[in-house]
Amino acid sequence: MIGSISLAYIGPGAGIAVAGSALVLIGTFLLAFGIVAIWPLKAAAKLLRRRPGAAAAKRVVVIGFDGMDPRLAKKWMDQGRMPHLKALAERGCFHTLKTACPSISPVAWSSYATGVDASRHNIYDFLTRDPCNYMPTLSSSQVHNLPRSINLGFAKIPFGTKPVWSSLQKSQPFWKLLGASHIWSSIIRVPITFPPQPFKNGTLLSGMCVPDIQGTQGSFSFYSTKPRTAGVRIGGQQFQVRKQGSRIESNLIGPPGPDGHAMRCPFVVELDEGRREAKLTVGTSTAVVKLHEYTPWLVVPFGKISGIVRLYVQTWDDKDFELYATPVQINPDAPVMPISHPFVYAIYLAKSQGLYGTLGLAEDTWALNERVIDEDAFLDQAWLYFEERKQHLWDVLDKTKRGFVTVVFDTSDRVSHMFWRFLEADHPANKVIAVDRKKYEDVIPTTYARMDDLIGELLAKLGPDPETVLMVISDHGFTSFRRGVNLNAWLRDEGYLVLKDGTGLSGDWFANVDWTKTRAFTLGLTGLFINRKGREAHGIVEKGPQLSQLCAELKTKLEALRDPKDGSAVIKEAFLTREIHSGAYADAAPELLIGYHEGYRHSWECATGSVTKDVFADNTRSWSGDHCVDPRLVPGVFWSNRKIQATEPALIDMAPTVLDLFGLERPGYMQGRSMFGPDLRRTRAPGDVGDAGETRLPSQQESRK
Repeated sequence: MIGSISLAYIGPGAGIAVAGSALVLIGTFLLAFGIVAIWPLKAAAKLLRRRPGAAAAKRVVVIGFDGMDPRLAKKWMDQGRMPHLKALAERGCFHTLKTACPSISPVAWSSYATGVDASRHNIYDFLTRDPCNYMPTLSSSQVHNLPRSINLGFAKIPFGTKPVWSSLQKSQPFWKLLGASHIWSSIIRVPITFPPQPFKNGTLLSGMCVPDIQGTQGSFSFYSTKPRTAGVRIGGQQFQVRKQGSRIESNLIGPPGPDGHAMRCPFVVELDEGRREAKLTVGTSTAVVKLHEYTPWLVVPFGKISGIVRLYVQTWDDKDFELYATPVQINPDAPVMPISHPFVYAIYLAKSQGLYGTLGLAEDTWALNERVIDEDAFLDQAWLYFEERKQHLWDVLDKTKRGFVTVVFDTSDRVSHMFWRFLEADHPANKVIAVDRKKYEDVIPTTYARMDDLIGELLAKLGPDPETVLMVISDHGFTSFRRGVNLNAWLRDEGYLVLKDGTGLSGDWFANVDWTKTRAFTLGLTGLFINRKGREAHGIVEKGPQLSQLCAELKTKLEALRDPKDGSAVIKEAFLTREIHSGAYADAAPELLIGYHEGYRHSWECATGSVTKDVFADNTRSWSGDHCVDPRLVPGVFWSNRKIQATEPALIDMAPTVLDLFGLERPGYMQGRSMFGPDLRRTRAPGDVGDAGETRLPSQQESRK
C-alpha cells in the first residue's frame, strides 16, 4: 500500500471496475461534439430566463492556484517577479484568504464548493477510518460492485457485477444552484469532484481523487536492469528487466481481469545507440525519445478497455537501463468510468485538445519522494500537466462568454511540497538528499512567476470587460515540514493506546493495537479519534462526561508537548471539533483537530496508523513543505479585479460571493457571506458564533499576536 499511493495523501484507491461497451463509446463520440454545438443555444435560453438587472456580473472567473502562500506571493510581487498579479491587486485588491479547519486540500476545496465547513460537507481529511474495522477508507468517494441479474419473474439469473460510484461529500456545490437558475458553469479539475455529480447547465471535469486504471490514487512502475536490493521497497511497482541486445521487453499493469488477476499490456523498448534514441511501443502506440525525455501519452490496451501512460528514460549507459512509467491513467478518450459531467465532456476535451492526464493526484510526488525519479523529471512532468490544464482553461473561456468558469491548477502546491527544502539551507532533508541546492533554489519563485504569467495571458484574453469579475485564490498557504510527530507513539507512551505485545511497535493500519484497551488513536494527517463506544467497533469510551473529560485532558497535554530536540512547542492548538464545528457530521469526525506549529506535522508512519519507537523524527524526504498545521498560520491568497467589502475574507465565502454576483440569494444553510456585500467584518473574538450556527476560529491577525 505504501508503495502504490502517495503518502501525502494516504488511503486506498477509490477502486475501479471494468465497464462500458463499443456502442456506448460510439454514441458518446457523437454526443461529445453535439454538446459543444448546442452551447450557444443554451446561452441564449439562459438570457431569456434571467431577471434583468439582477446580476452584478455577466461572467465570473475563479482561478485556483492550489497551495499558493500569501507571504511568498507578497514577497515576490514586491520584488517584481509577479507584475500581473501586483497590477491586479492595485486595480482591485489583494488579501489573505482564511482557509478551512483543518487546512488540507480536500477539506478546503469542499468548503469552496459548498460554502460550509467540514462538519456540514463531511470531509475532514483525505481518508478516515472505517468504524467497523478501523481500516482506512477514502473520505470523499466509494465504489461498489453490485451483482447484476436478469429477472425472469420466476428466477433471477446472475451475470457478473455492475460498478456503482458515489460521492461522500455532503451539502451541494454552488454551481448546482447556478445551473438551477439557468446560469452556465464550466468546472475544471476542482478537487473532490469525483465522482462527478450531475447538475443542470454546465460541464465538469473531475479533479482530486480520480483513480488510476488500477483503482489506486497513483501507482507508478519502474523498470531497471539493476538487481533489486533485498528488503528495500521503492514504492510503486518494481520490475527487473534484461537487455537482449538493443531490445527490452516488459509489461504495464492494469486492473483486475475476469479471472481476478491483474491484466497486463506488453511494451517494447528498442535502443538506437548511434542516435541515442529509444523507440517505445505500447500496443499500437509508438514514440521515440532521448534520455531524460517523456513520451507523449501512449494508449495502453487492456482487453476491451484502455488507459494512457507516459514513459521516461531515466538511465541509459553501457551497463544499465532504467525506465519510469507514470501511473496508467483512465483514458479520457474512452473512459472506463465517469470522470466528467456529462460523461461525454471528457471525450470532447480529448478529441479537441488531445489526450491529457486524468489522475486526481497527477504529479508523481511519491516517485520523487522515493528517489525513483529526480527533480528534473518531476518538474518536467508537473509542467506538462500545467500546459494541459491551461489549454482546458482557454477552451472553457472561449465557450463561456456568460456564466461561471473555475479552473484549479495544482502545480504551485506540488512544487511547494517537493522543493521547500531548497528555501532552507538547514532543512533536515538537505543533509540526506545529495543534490545541487543552487540549481533548484529558484524553483518555487519561478513557479510563482509562471502562475503570474498565466494571469497575464488570462487578463489579455479577458480584455477590459467591466462585466467580468476575476478572482484568483488558493485553498491554503505553505510552511516548512522539518519534524514528523507520531501521535500514535505519544498516545502509547501516555497510556491512551495499548498494543497487544510488549514490543511497543505496530505496523501500518494499527496492525498490533488492542482495541479493547485503547482510548484514542490517529490516522491520516489532521485529527485524533476517540475509541467511542457505540461508534467504533470495539469502542470503550462512553459518550458524555467521560468523553468530554478525556478530550479536555488530551487537549491540555498535547498543547504542552515539547520537542526534545530543542524544547520547542509543537502544537499551537488542539481544537476540540465540537467547539468549532456544529454540523451534523461533526459526530463522525475526529474529536480533536491538531493545529501544529510551523515546522511540524504528523509523521509519515503516523499517517498510516503505525506506532514507532520514537515520537519525533526529522523529515528527510523530498516532500519538505506542508500546510497541515494550525490553519491560522497558512491562509490562502485572494486577488480580485474588484474591491471587496469584507475585511477578512474566507474561503467559505466564495460560494455565496459567486451567487451574489449573479444576483442569487445565499441559501440559509451556507455559512459564508458575499465578500462584496455590507457588514462583513471578519475580526471576531475567539469562539464567536457566526451565521448558520458556525463557530469561527480566531482571526489570522489575532492568531499572530
